[in-house]
Amino acid sequence: MKHDFDTVINRKNTDCAKWDFGGYDHPMWVADMDFKAAPKIAEAVEKRAGHNVYGYAIPPERLFDAYINWWDRRYGIQMKREEMLFATGVMPAITSIIRSFSSIGDKVLIQSPVYHVFFYVVENNDREVIENELIYENKSYHIDFEDLEEKLALEDTKLMLLCNPHNPVGKIWDRESLEKIGRLCKKHGVILVSDEIHCDLTNPGLKYVPFASLDEDIVENSIITIAPSKTFNIAGLQSSMVYTTNEEFYSKIQNQLTWDFSSGANVFAIDSVIAAYNESEDWLEELREYLFENKQIVESFLKEEIPEIKFVESEATYLLWLDCSDLNISSESFSEFLKENVSLFLSPGAEFGKCGDNFMRMNVACPKELLYGGLEALKEGVRILKENRK
Repeated sequence: MKHDFDTVINRKNTDCAKWDFGGYDHPMWVADMDFKAAPKIAEAVEKRAGHNVYGYAIPPERLFDAYINWWDRRYGIQMKREEMLFATGVMPAITSIIRSFSSIGDKVLIQSPVYHVFFYVVENNDREVIENELIYENKSYHIDFEDLEEKLALEDTKLMLLCNPHNPVGKIWDRESLEKIGRLCKKHGVILVSDEIHCDLTNPGLKYVPFASLDEDIVENSIITIAPSKTFNIAGLQSSMVYTTNEEFYSKIQNQLTWDFSSGANVFAIDSVIAAYNESEDWLEELREYLFENKQIVESFLKEEIPEIKFVESEATYLLWLDCSDLNISSESFSEFLKENVSLFLSPGAEFGKCGDNFMRMNVACPKELLYGGLEALKEGVRILKENRK
């Protein structure tokens, strides 16, 4: 490979959420990567830092052009500048969207198990979460459409939050499923909000289906959030876009982002995103290969060394969903047990909804040396758990 993903970078004592929270030896929880950013991104940040003035910034047209060209080149989506709004991050944007299109007490539908912040962003705004639980069969997930329509039809369901591709189950939703979701939302007057932050991190040879690629009448009832933060490991630089072809939606979101102070650009976000989208595609392609190798390592290791834990098929993201039901322990208890006994931090599945309680989420976006260390710790943790039960 041209780019180095094997070198271990010491992130301890850098105010790093992943490594400094709790001080665990094997932090495989929060969704960022233990790799250096692409060289062109680092160069752009260093050049901007060299200016020595870090005042307020405004998102320039060249930033929007970088987004537009990326989605056109990779996915055939022709976004227009007047359909895009800058936001400091996907979740701040979704917060503003929830405030724009629902009132206190209204329902927001999510498909659990799902990114746990979906719960927080709804509940913290005094809205009610309703769950369309995904069905788990044969090591994969699919949608319960009968239950989905029943809940979309409720009078006070105003929004649906879709995760595409899905975190944590690693699912790429196919076109047929997305169209069916879109039709049901439109039928029942529910606005579809699609979080597509993991869209670039698919397995080699696979591409996700952008919600924006569906029929125009479905897309017009949607709001899509996108960002380079997961793709290029630049979440700390805070950049995202909200995309909608609906002029009424656009106007409301624009106002709410301003009121929520979520539309200002980090001075380093601008050049880093432009460098990512315009000059770092080769880095991403090698990253995707490396992440896929890591997934294969985990799958083989579990099968051979920890058969009590089952690998759930993963098509996208660097977050693996592990079926631990054979261990007969709650995910929160197992998470605490691993922290205390082998200094391994995996995210408990219960965080992603009650239906996730038999699972753990593992972040495998790290050099292979760290990956094997985490897997050995997991193996030892399971051994100690079984020994304690004798």
